Amino acid sequence: MRRFDSLLLAVLVIARIRIDTLAEAAVLPLRQNDVAAHPLLGRLLSPDAMVLLAQQQLVDPLALLLIVAALGCLLIYLLVDEFVRHETRRHRTKMLLISLIIALTVFLPSLKLVLLRQESGPASYSHDGGVIQTEATIDYLLVGRNPYVEDYLSTPMAEWGIDEFRTALYHYPYLPWTFLFSAPFKLASEAVLGWYDQRLVYFLLFALTLALLPALARERTRALLLLMLIGLNPIMGSDLIYGQNDSFVLAWIVLSLWLWVRGEGGGRAWRLASAAAFGLACASKPTAWFLAPFWLLWIVGPGHKSVAAWLGAAVRVAWPALAAALLVIAPYFLWNPGALIDDVWRWSAGTSETAYQIWGWGGSNLVLALGWVRSRFDQWPFWLAELLVGVPVMAGLLWRQWHENTLGRALWGYALFLFSFFFVSRFLNENYLGYLLAFLVLGALVVAGSGDRTTKQG
Repeated sequence: MRRFDSLLLAVLVIARIRIDTLAEAAVLPLRQNDVAAHPLLGRLLSPDAMVLLAQQQLVDPLALLLIVAALGCLLIYLLVDEFVRHETRRHRTKMLLISLIIALTVFLPSLKLVLLRQESGPASYSHDGGVIQTEATIDYLLVGRNPYVEDYLSTPMAEWGIDEFRTALYHYPYLPWTFLFSAPFKLASEAVLGWYDQRLVYFLLFALTLALLPALARERTRALLLLMLIGLNPIMGSDLIYGQNDSFVLAWIVLSLWLWVRGEGGGRAWRLASAAAFGLACASKPTAWFLAPFWLLWIVGPGHKSVAAWLGAAVRVAWPALAAALLVIAPYFLWNPGALIDDVWRWSAGTSETAYQIWGWGGSNLVLALGWVRSRFDQWPFWLAELLVGVPVMAGLLWRQWHENTLGRALWGYALFLFSFFFVSRFLNENYLGYLLAFLVLGALVVAGSGDRTTKQG
């Protein structure tokens, strides 16, 4: 549809701006004073300009100018779409403008919070688990302590959050690749800058994700839509700004897909690297595990004479994924299996002594509303709802994929299954919706090309 990409970009930019201004006003009450007093940020404008721009109050002066620049880029985009007729020039200009808008509304606002945090303290201007706690796990790693055994009472985590809900002080719920991959960046940053912020890793990986997306689109309009919908994702953009880590997992999955597509036509090394990258995604966060059945069916395909032949093919192409995941996870499992299981699984399932509460925007709120538990920390058989909903949904989606085995179908099925599973789980936090939206976008828009093995059966 003519002008659809322009309309969509306008919606996304306006939503991105509005969400971030409301978020800053709600959770960062000291930002005006902190920006003005910052030794770098406070000197980017004259004192008079800082005072005049601060009078709007909803945003700080620098945020206001970033908004102005983003809206200016949006205006140029709309004009380019209207008046530039040379297709290649128009496409390249649009890609550049989308990239600038993402920089202005996601990367630079996040960098601003990174700099403010260096002056205000490690428990400020950041997310608790994705930034503060992950940095603490790197410190434990570097001194030879097990992050799944240690608590976080003596780290900046103890200064963050609502007292009665801070059970994460006793658990690290992410898998080891999150801090193993990040550790060299922390050492390098501290050597060069004298400080570190975990968002620096998230910046790098999110930028990599955006750079790889066009190769998964295979045509220009899809590339534009992929870039704007992933880069300006209303929730994931905010998550990157504050430092939640869903973009970390997304990056390894997108890298895996890109490597697989890059290896079309017999590039075995590319395919092995792709499988290894997927294994690293699975070694980052359990949400990646649920992609495994869809990913495996896509790469192996349904066209085999027997179950044994299919399983043999699966082992031949997927063993690097299992090897990479085990190489990362196994040492910590062997070090203390109970601690790893308690932190990563029991805490989120509600069965740990200090478990995560019933929370978020999902169906679990009905359990609270109907009075089936007295406390958010009570146990309730969410596992039964997950089985009753998740198993038939996954079976149906895999059946659909068996008959239409494309990458888009695999990613769409993963997103739909994950949505169903988390909707009836103990918690459906808002950042999960941003992650789900990213995979709905990928499922709707990616085209893997000749690697897709579509069949028309039954």
